[in-house]
Amino acid sequence: MGTTYAQLSIEDRCRIAGLQEQGRSIRQIAAALDRAPSTVAREIKRNAGRRVGYRPAYAHEQTRARRWKGSKLERDESLRRVVLDRLGQGWSPEQIAGRLAREQAKPSVSHETIYRFIYAQIARTKDYSWRNYLPRSKSKRGCRGRRGGSSTSFIEGRIPLAERPAEACDRQTPGHWEADLMMFAKYGQAILTVHERSSRILLAARPDNKTAYLIAELIEQLLRPIPSQLRRTITFDNGTEFARHSRLHRLDLKTFFCDPYAPWQKGGIENAIGRMRRLIPRKTDLATISDRNFEALLQTYNATPRKCLDFRTPAELFLE
Repeated sequence: MGTTYAQLSIEDRCRIAGLQEQGRSIRQIAAALDRAPSTVAREIKRNAGRRVGYRPAYAHEQTRARRWKGSKLERDESLRRVVLDRLGQGWSPEQIAGRLAREQAKPSVSHETIYRFIYAQIARTKDYSWRNYLPRSKSKRGCRGRRGGSSTSFIEGRIPLAERPAEACDRQTPGHWEADLMMFAKYGQAILTVHERSSRILLAARPDNKTAYLIAELIEQLLRPIPSQLRRTITFDNGTEFARHSRLHRLDLKTFFCDPYAPWQKGGIENAIGRMRRLIPRKTDLATISDRNFEALLQTYNATPRKCLDFRTPAELFLE
């Protein structure tokens, strides 16, 4: 068990002042307070006034003035600007903290400090727009209820995930992909997303509809330019839009499907879609986003550092 240290109270400071007036030495005062002599010496040296000497009330106020209870982001304006700018770009607090540590070769701010700063602003100002700086735009901490799983459908030639090669599970071997549709509030709008498990690179397209033939064609167009050694397997959920998966076999891609009601088995693409929601929320009308802006948003995702990649970006790792 370590020694517990308690700060000097106003009563302790009154006794120090009284004993000092009686001409007691530092060691005698320390013995009377059951404190280390260095504690008493440091207290008198730091909190005595030049003209008035050591006074309990003055010493207590000096100690309180030196204690800063505010956030590091409130004290450091330049750091606050950097953090808020990157939050505005869609980076998470953890990504910001990790990237700053990587750039500066030492930690400058923790992700917990960033979260506390944002929630403190909400509590202090009652301005709930501060929550938009956070990845999930939550105004308070805590878990939300879980949504239901995917529907089950019959798919010809469907191979269950349990038969996928073991090398696809540890994310160490590149070339294993996951695919899903990112749905939106406006009927008929969706983004086809394809995610590589090792590098976390994300490819995407905007289909005109969800027919199985078109979805398979778009996946083929996205993956055909990729070197053959980076096309090993691809995993889907049980949506009927992936029923024409056999078309991808001509790319030497082996296709696998999650168990019914188990979308978490392709957690990489689920996580990627959640991150893309920060850039393109569900209520977005895709018709208002030009092709150029859509490509820019995708590049922003792939240029954002990830903790799981040692704060490298998916684009950096995929190019390696």
